[in-house]
Amino acid sequence: MSMYDETVPEFLRTLTAMEAWIDEAHAYAEERGFESDVLLTARLSPDQYDVTRNIQSAADTAKLTAQRICGVKAPTHEDGPSTWEKLRARIAEVKEYLEGLDPAAFADRDDVIISPSMLRGGRVVTKRYVRGFGLPNFYFHCTTTYAILRANGVKLGKRAFLGSLPILPPAE
Repeated sequence: MSMYDETVPEFLRTLTAMEAWIDEAHAYAEERGFESDVLLTARLSPDQYDVTRNIQSAADTAKLTAQRICGVKAPTHEDGPSTWEKLRARIAEVKEYLEGLDPAAFADRDDVIISPSMLRGGRVVTKRYVRGFGLPNFYFHCTTTYAILRANGVKLGKRAFLGSLPILPPAE
């Protein structure tokens, strides 16, 4: 499986699912009669990121993982307090960036040595970065967002987390 296939379609599928979670959060708040922005600062534990920061981190991990593999500059975004509209726009911009990437730019990039700033001068090959950090970190922040929303009563099930799965027609 190519580095493109291993990352970009998965990021796109889950970011699209996150957009649906935002819709569900709004619907739940409206149904219950409270302002949906309350959910932006919800968190599982006092020492963990809130919904806003988890969505920002998931989007950033997706775009930066792709950038580090193929070298195509990703859009930049400011962190900090946000709104649902800004978070939705951030997700949309990251999806647009990912959709614009040429799968060929990922070819023969499995063993390229990169030095992400978080490694403080340390280095890692791209395939190890993707499997050891990029994908796990992306799913960590997505899962945490899902769990916070779910813990606050938003009606999300397993299918809402998984998003769409490209299903083949039955074999004849």
